[in-house]
Amino acid sequence: MHDKEMFVTALPVMQQLVSHGYEAYFVGGSVRDYLMKRPINDIDITTNATPDEVEALFEHTIPIGKAHGTINVVWQGNNYEITTFRTEGDYIDHRRPSEVHFVRDLYQDVERRDFTINAIAMNQHFHMTDYFDGQTDIQSKVIRTVGNPDERFGEDALRILRGVRFKSQLGFTIASETYKAMLQRTPDITHLAIERIMVELEKLLNGQYVSSTFEMLHDLNIWKYMPFFKEIDMHHIRITSPVTLAQFLAMIMYHMQGQTSNTKQLKRSNDEIKHAEQLCRAMKCAPTLNTKAELRQFVYDFGQTRCIELLAIQSQLKTNGIPQVSPLIFNTQTISDTWQSLVIQERQQLAVNGTVLMTALNRKAGPWLKEALRCAECAVVQQKVNNNEQEIIEWVKAHVEIS
Repeated sequence: MHDKEMFVTALPVMQQLVSHGYEAYFVGGSVRDYLMKRPINDIDITTNATPDEVEALFEHTIPIGKAHGTINVVWQGNNYEITTFRTEGDYIDHRRPSEVHFVRDLYQDVERRDFTINAIAMNQHFHMTDYFDGQTDIQSKVIRTVGNPDERFGEDALRILRGVRFKSQLGFTIASETYKAMLQRTPDITHLAIERIMVELEKLLNGQYVSSTFEMLHDLNIWKYMPFFKEIDMHHIRITSPVTLAQFLAMIMYHMQGQTSNTKQLKRSNDEIKHAEQLCRAMKCAPTLNTKAELRQFVYDFGQTRCIELLAIQSQLKTNGIPQVSPLIFNTQTISDTWQSLVIQERQQLAVNGTVLMTALNRKAGPWLKEALRCAECAVVQQKVNNNEQEIIEWVKAHVEIS
């Protein structure tokens, strides 16, 4: 959503605060993106009203982070996070403050923020309060910490990754003193929760300017301090265009060549890890495709969506030394045509199941059943037998050795 629309929608919330004598400002990434004319995904509001005072002003609130000053206000079906001006105590383990103190002064609130481009406040009249020249840095396309960079990164080492992520998303350069502090503080990343790391990495990998940014992760030696990645030689991985996290992991898995690594360390969803593993298998199988029959089996086994995804990252695979599939046999048209021509598109559409085969062959379940079902499935896909229960049973009896 561009321009003022999201802010205008939120104005009644701000005016509720202001009309009761409080200060209120839009702050953070939404203000930065507004100034840059970039899409705005969500907005944050900061105020000198305490959490209790915010709750008293609105009918529907959710105390999602009340201890740290944040109240979620539900207004006309939209959710707004309103956070009280605050300062923070000493940081524990380079990732979280030992305590927060609510204050009434905007300057004290924004001086604790990470980068100048994120420390600009905007009131309900769209006037900016910019204590740290964030607008100048936006115009100069520079990422610079608020205040002393060593202190900012020492407080929360995630800011190192956030800085690189903003470079990937915005195409900005990182100020030299900020980069030097990043280099010094990179080992502190070991203190971070992997969940926080992966959120930043995912956004970084999908950044518009990732091609000119990814090398910086190698230069900072960041991988050495991250679970899972520190066990792998990451220096041969190159990212030259935006990718998803699953695609990134698939390329890493490909290069592991039998080396085992515990993906559970990443604490990502099972679906995402399975996605990466399946894509990795597709990367290994695709270059062997030579015939229409092989293509038909491949498209069936991996599905149209995964095939199109694999096709879309062919240039990325080439950059990473992963063999490519011939475009003559594997292209948008052949994938679509093959998918549409399949008699069945998933195992559930097969006219028989395990129970049917066990009954027809008068046998108990065992390793034979999985093999028989797979053989029948492939035979139907390759049009060697019709997808008919009795015909499949007869085909299995004639062609599958059951021991």
